[in-house]
Amino acid sequence: MDKPFTAVKNVDGAASMETTNLDLFEYRNQIIRGIYSELEEKVLRSSEHFSGFIPARIEALYNELGLKLTEEQHKRLTSEVNQHFDSYGPIEGLINDPGISEIMVNGPSQIFIERNGELIETDLHFENEAHVVAVINYILKPLGRFVDYDHPTVDARLPDGSRVNIVTQPVAHKGPIISIRKFLKDKLTIEQIIELGTLTETMSEFLHACVGSRLNIIVSGNTSSGKTTLLKILSRFIPENDRIITIEDAAELNLPQRHVVTLEMKPANLRGDGTVSIRDLVRNSLRMRPDRIIVGECRGSEALDMLQAMNTGHEGSLTTIHSNSPRDTISRIETMALMSGLEIPVRALRHQIASAIHLIVHAMRMSDGTRKITSVSEVVGMEGEVVTLMDLFRFTQTGVDDKGRILGEIQPTGLRPQFTRTLESYGYRLPPRIFIPMKG
Repeated sequence: MDKPFTAVKNVDGAASMETTNLDLFEYRNQIIRGIYSELEEKVLRSSEHFSGFIPARIEALYNELGLKLTEEQHKRLTSEVNQHFDSYGPIEGLINDPGISEIMVNGPSQIFIERNGELIETDLHFENEAHVVAVINYILKPLGRFVDYDHPTVDARLPDGSRVNIVTQPVAHKGPIISIRKFLKDKLTIEQIIELGTLTETMSEFLHACVGSRLNIIVSGNTSSGKTTLLKILSRFIPENDRIITIEDAAELNLPQRHVVTLEMKPANLRGDGTVSIRDLVRNSLRMRPDRIIVGECRGSEALDMLQAMNTGHEGSLTTIHSNSPRDTISRIETMALMSGLEIPVRALRHQIASAIHLIVHAMRMSDGTRKITSVSEVVGMEGEVVTLMDLFRFTQTGVDDKGRILGEIQPTGLRPQFTRTLESYGYRLPPRIFIPMKG
């Protein structure tokens, strides 16, 4: 392979001693280009090999240049090259921007962000595929994780609470993929999401009573609909003296109550063992004297254990489920419970669902990027073979304005929940206005 660069030298063959800042900048760039051009396939195939490769190549390429720098200049040059490979690269500013909620890297030349619910393509890019791998290494190294050809995906939590998902070859054909869902440091309050139009004051009053009355509540919704945010909001309605156990794949709820036990799943090690699943944690939590169990997201067989916990004295449990509607939520719970491997008659399972779950709060991310609660539905029981639902609140879209924003309102349906007596037994006597639709 031809050398990727040549140094400007004096007559005696040594690099000039009168090195300017511009010279140092050029030498830095030459070494960086040299490292990129000499990266071996195995380095691109594994972020684990990247760390040791970079320092060795810096010194090798420095010697090839024949530079005669002062000790201070040498240290500065080495530091700047290392900094290039040991940083977030072009997404550094995006990481530090509090207005950005998600960062999506689709290979070296395409970087998207989400700001205020809107997906935006930036004009930023990486040098090449190897540069993306370097950033991946920077992200994963402190976490003790890496990706390689045999383990091309990783899902992890960054030190600040942000969630990162990484996909590399051979799964990612057009270059490594990085998806970062940033942790919201400034926690949204119920007042703020009311102002954003996610729900109304009336709904807030109602949901506060439901949580306080120890109803079992499912927050459902499509991708990026704000399920976790709603779960956090509802969780803050839990009384201060309750013992709360939270179970998540990546801990991010950070509840303000004093008595909170936080459990986080553990992925398998490189040998494929050592996993502690969400289901394992749900089962273990039952032995920890919980007043409330909160599961960040039900997505598998742990749904059955949640149903059993809800039906055996652990009222007031909360979780989220990915679904497209309240009806779909019931079907999803049924499917996930059957993933447990236990042979449960479908009718018996549906009876469990109907008796365990009181309320489904369904959220959607709308076409304009806004997030809204589109329905609040009571699970009222069984009718034949079907779990029956009754909408208590419903969002009705009335149109779209000239800026593409969704128009509509969330209104009560006029029906009172069958668990009204339960609310009253806990001291919540909701006024009739809560359930009366406002006239146009």
